[in-house]
Amino acid sequence: MNWTLEVIVVPVADLDRAKAFYAEKLAFPVDHDVRTGPDTGFVQITPPGSGCSIVLNNQTEMAPGSLSGVQLVVADLPAARQELLDRGVDAGEIFVFGAEGPRPRKDDENLDNVGFISFQDPDGNKWAVQQISRRR
Repeated sequence: MNWTLEVIVVPVADLDRAKAFYAEKLAFPVDHDVRTGPDTGFVQITPPGSGCSIVLNNQTEMAPGSLSGVQLVVADLPAARQELLDRGVDAGEIFVFGAEGPRPRKDDENLDNVGFISFQDPDGNKWAVQQISRRR
């Protein structure tokens, strides 16, 4: 039996502000936008290349900004970081996670599987981006 992860719910306070961040700053396509009231509803977006969507929701039991630990994966971390910076997203410096814990990247160090950056959305939801350019 396959068990596929299809949706991550992201708790937000303001749907329009969150939609603008994810759709415009991150350039994630909007799948649909469902409003259940004047200021309530959910917006589903899917990162390019992903089989898992993100649902921005302001009607969840989770507090806005409480999401942490979700990772996006890219093949080229420096290019992804630069793209985020160019779009006005405050992406952190590249760091490497090893046996000693996180540390700054050394010049020209291979980032596959161990290289990360992080950023937050306007509500404070925390995202990590990991480089994996080839899988086993």
